[in-house]
Amino acid sequence: MRWHRFRQVVNVVNLSTPVGLLIALIGGATPRKGEHGLILAHGYRIPFPVAGAFTVGNVVLTKNQDGYLVGELLAHESRHATQYVLCAGLPMLPLYVIAAAVSLVVCGDPASCNVFERLAGLEDGGYARRHPWWRRPAR
Repeated sequence: MRWHRFRQVVNVVNLSTPVGLLIALIGGATPRKGEHGLILAHGYRIPFPVAGAFTVGNVVLTKNQDGYLVGELLAHESRHATQYVLCAGLPMLPLYVIAAAVSLVVCGDPASCNVFERLAGLEDGGYARRHPWWRRPAR
């Protein structure tokens, strides 16, 4: 519990949570208090990014209307909130985009070889694990 509170404070100070709340507001999402010190913002209406849920600071934005995330997906998004602490906040956004681009080139999708998604738990986030193109069997 102490870690969640520490993460909340750091992500406010490093401005990632305020930016997440601003993105929620712009995207028409409704925020509410969630588990693990997270803010769940449901009803996000902007078509980018193409994901069921994504995290900015301690704010988890989701397109679904009920806003309930549970189990592995909630744990996955919680790990992303921790990554914002470790990346000193907003630098996480361009670092994530770079990691997604590298993954797209190496594995053919933006998640499989993305270091942030791997550390957050690919399967917990609903992603399939794909090998890099040079490790795939020849057809």
